[in-house]
Parts: sequence; C-alpha cells; structure tokens
Amino acid sequence: MDPYDAILLLSFGGPEAPEEVMPFLRRVTAGRGIPDERLEEVGHHYHLFGGRSPINDQNRELLAALRAELDRRGIDTPLLWGNRNSEPFVADALREAREAGHRRVVTLTTSAYSCYSSCRQYREDLAAAMAELEADAEGTDGLEVDKVGQYAARPGFHRANLGRLVQSMRALDGAPDAEVALLFVTHSIPDTMDETSGPGDGDGNLYQRQHLALASSLTEEANGVLGRDLEGELVFCSRSGPPSQPWLEPDVNDRIEQLAADGVKHVVVAPIGFVSDHMEVAYDLDTEAAETAEKVGVQLVRVPTVGTDPVFVADLVDALEERAAEARGEAVPQFDGRRPSVCEVGCCPNLRAAKPALCGRDSAALAAGEPS
Repeated sequence: MDPYDAILLLSFGGPEAPEEVMPFLRRVTAGRGIPDERLEEVGHHYHLFGGRSPINDQNRELLAALRAELDRRGIDTPLLWGNRNSEPFVADALREAREAGHRRVVTLTTSAYSCYSSCRQYREDLAAAMAELEADAEGTDGLEVDKVGQYAARPGFHRANLGRLVQSMRALDGAPDAEVALLFVTHSIPDTMDETSGPGDGDGNLYQRQHLALASSLTEEANGVLGRDLEGELVFCSRSGPPSQPWLEPDVNDRIEQLAADGVKHVVVAPIGFVSDHMEVAYDLDTEAAETAEKVGVQLVRVPTVGTDPVFVADLVDALEERAAEARGEAVPQFDGRRPSVCEVGCCPNLRAAKPALCGRDSAALAAGEPS
C-alpha cells in the first residue's frame, strides 16, 4: 500500500438508537429548511426497526471482511472508519489517523456511482474534516488524503452482483418469461443532479448511464446462464424531494403495479445501486415494495446486495492496491467505465453552493493558486 499508511472506509452513517434518529436526520438535511414535522415522518421508517439503521453494523462487517482480505495478502496497513452523518464522524477518523502518526490516507467510500451525493459530497466532507483539523492546536501535521475512484464499473462489483442475481432468479425456474419482470433498483436523485453528474465538460447523466450499463450486462449474462430472454429495467426508490422538483423515475412501486396490470406474476428486484442492505433496502424494498407486490398479487424476489461477498471485497482491495500503484506513478489495469481517482474539474457539482472538495483537479488547482 506504499505510500499510504492508513485506509479510511467512508460511509453515510445512521442512527443506532431511537434518540439518535432526529439528530441524524437534521444532519442529513442541514441547510435545506426541512421542518421537524417532515423529518419525524421519515423517522418513522427508522422506528419500525427499533430506531436503529442497519448501515453501521453492515459497515462493521465490511471492515472485518476488508481486514481479513488485507491480512490474507500480508498487508498490515491500519483500517479506519468514518461517517458523514453519525459517529464515528469523518473528522474524528482523520484526527485518529493524525494522532497515530499516519501521514497519507487513502479513502474508500461505500458509494459505487458518480453524482454529487455519492461522490463529490464525500469529497466536501473530507475537505471540511481537514479544515476542522487545521483548527486544532496540532493542525493537520502534514496529513494528506486521497481516494479510490467510484467503482460501479469494476469487474468485481459486476461479478458479485451477477452471482447474487443468478442465485435469486433460480427460485423462478419453470416460470414463463412472459410472467417474469427484472427490475434493477437504485436511489432516485433530482434530474438536475443526474444531468450534471460526471466531469463539467462531459456528457452528463453519468449516474444513470453507469446504472444502465451494469443493468444491461447483468441482464445479458443472467439470461445466458439461465436460458432466459428477459429485458431488465432500471427503476428508482427513496425519492425525498418536493413534488415540484423532477426526480428520476419510474418509482419501483409504480412499476410493480403497472407490471401486475400487464399480467406479470413474478418481479425480481435487484438493488444494484446499493452495496449493503441498509435502510433504503430494508424499508423501501423489503417493506414498501413488498407490500405493493402483495397488494397486486405479484411474487417479489429480492436479490441481496453485494455486502461482504468475497468477490466484491477482494475487488475493493484490488482497487486500493491499484490506487497505491497510481500514487507511485505505476500503470494500473484499464476497463470500460473506469473512473479517475482524482476527479476532473467541475465533476458532479454542488448545485446549491460552491464548497471546497478534496481529491479533485479543481481542488489541486485551487491549492496551487490556479483557476479551477
């Protein structure tokens, strides 16, 4: 892992007790002017699960799996954990790194795709955390932070999703293709966020294009393995914006109802937009979508997320080793859709306010006093 002397797993975070739900939701929605009454409605989702989001436990499992794979390869680089919206916070994780004498940290997020919320916002979190450390008496003490590029197109992410999809679809052996629908699900985002996802001089819509590319290849390969001729579709969940603001559609529940009306009897739901079965999966799919399917008389087959699949975990460690090789000036394997480790200028912009962000060419230019 040279030149890195620590690895930071960076995630969204979630409440772990009922009293943490509202403070967590206020942090998530800070600056958006959302009243507590609306947040309490969303908080009901968490209280259905005892006020505890599954995400932190799943991150602990991922940390353990990453540690085991690193140890298997003889890599003893320390593994740290930080969250955007709950303890352990990003700044605390970087402070821990500084106090342990680490000077160059490589960050791996639990978001695979490219858009403001799943990439640049984490880069803003890192910049804010470093600014917080600057205010300490010790300052940053020479600490540097890099990150691994978004990994939606990585071969291990693809293979792990494919394995879980094929295994789940075997439950429908004997069901005619005409009665089966295959839905790939991800988190909905505002249309404008999708339109501006990717580098500033790029084509935009990178978030949706990454999902469509993965969904298409998974459909083709699963059909080949199982001898089927299904057409996969991309659908969305977890919309949270006002009705006046366009978000990516169709909603998974609306699509299940439409498919039932068309005679479909079995719906396979594959949440490729998520790396673990956290709240958007546990509530939006396993609760809401399951209720919709039951209401319209459709069998719902839910594919597990990649979680700690050994293929996925091994590929994440490959990605970490490749990032270290890049930092040493070495060549790394190339594949279709590979995203750069250092984001290009204007990539996935913050449409509300311009904020400093680490790990991008614009932030490097700014630090050098050059126009970004």
